[in-house]
Amino acid sequence: MDLAAINLLRGWPHPSLLPAELVKGAAVEALSTPSIAIPGLEYGPDLGYYPLRVEIANWLSAFYRGRRLIEPDRICITGGASQNLACILQVYSDPIYTRNIWMVAPTYFLACRIFEDAGFHGKLRAVPEDDEGLDIDFLRRRIELSNIEAQLNPRDNVVSLILRSKPISLQAINHRNANLPCGDFQQMIKPARPWSKIYRHIIYAVPTFANPSSKTMSLARRQSLVQIAREFDALVVTDDVYDFLQWSSTQHFRLMQAAQPRVVDVDRFLDGGPGPGSFGNAVSNGSFSKIIGPGMRTGYAESTAKFSYGLSQAGSSHSGGAASQIAATFISRLLSSGALQCHIFDTLQPAYAQRHQIAVGAIDIYLSPLGVTMPSSSTGQTISGGFFLWILLPSPLLATEVVSRALEIEKVIVPAGATFEVQGDSREITFLQNIRISFAWEDPDRLVEGIKRLAQVISFFQGGGLSKNKNQMVEWPLYQ
Repeated sequence: MDLAAINLLRGWPHPSLLPAELVKGAAVEALSTPSIAIPGLEYGPDLGYYPLRVEIANWLSAFYRGRRLIEPDRICITGGASQNLACILQVYSDPIYTRNIWMVAPTYFLACRIFEDAGFHGKLRAVPEDDEGLDIDFLRRRIELSNIEAQLNPRDNVVSLILRSKPISLQAINHRNANLPCGDFQQMIKPARPWSKIYRHIIYAVPTFANPSSKTMSLARRQSLVQIAREFDALVVTDDVYDFLQWSSTQHFRLMQAAQPRVVDVDRFLDGGPGPGSFGNAVSNGSFSKIIGPGMRTGYAESTAKFSYGLSQAGSSHSGGAASQIAATFISRLLSSGALQCHIFDTLQPAYAQRHQIAVGAIDIYLSPLGVTMPSSSTGQTISGGFFLWILLPSPLLATEVVSRALEIEKVIVPAGATFEVQGDSREITFLQNIRISFAWEDPDRLVEGIKRLAQVISFFQGGGLSKNKNQMVEWPLYQ
């Protein structure tokens, strides 16, 4: 009998957790109300459907509990976190002036293509994590080195970039740059616009329940990250898409307040925050994909009012209005009624907590005896969250070999750590022995079965046959 495939790669919400009936009710209500349906079906304003911006501001204020309420003018409606990352780069980066993209490693691998599509091929740089998150000292040293290199060879860097991007003569380059001072090179591809600012560096991270490592960056690191961004003219882009999917590792109760302030919250308040009319140095990239469903194609960005307005002026938004206008009317109803908040706290948190508990238990029973470990997932906190677990194989096993045999023989789909290396900068920071496991997609019993099959593959490579715990019966408790 052929084995059924088990997918421990897919970071999608489980189908049973998609709130179809809630969305249906909100859609019927919105489409049955002409004052909502008509603007919802027309082109929307650049910043997005205003009632949803108000609801998001109230919702985030209640969850993050900052010193002041979040104003709607800090919110811009987007087409989701991935689409919005592209828009952020369109407005706030330039492939010549912006020196590097600094990505926490291991990283969300699909972001690499978005950065490369924006002209940053060859300029992605990996920054390692430790138990507190992104390594700030490493980041500082490398930014300083990047700045020194750019000052020493400004013309060489620009000539290389231009030649890679399109045919152009050296004579034309020299004529274009003849009057620019060598030590303070300011050439840009993009024109100056009043709603935009081009940052010298971009820093990208998933600070809370990171994909793939599941680590949560400490408050001290978030503060240091903002300070570095301010010092080096950097924009910190954070994917804050897992923050609401959190649970206590020791007690069974709902968590209705954020485990940490976001980096954008730190930027808002640290040392008085950005000055009046400032763009600031951080943007929070949020999404409803994990808490409603990715098919909604709706997200939100939060930053200073000036930054959010500038983001809304990306050509694709200014041409057609903000993305997901009709979906925005549905989500606005879900938030104003409290239905989405109840879905998060009463359904999603307990369900994913149970799956996380089951996956960790299965790893402990079937993989730990084989020498597999789970690196620290937070800074001593008792709060877990997100969709993923990050495991480390014992030496001398290589993850690429394990996952290849897992797929071929055991029909288990799971990604090797090399997938999450920063593309083009994996010489120093590699993950040859890591594997990411998603506990979000498969049913709990298949989740356990997938981990058992993975144990059989590891045992094969170790030459020891099956784990001695293969036939152990496990009674998984319900998380209530």
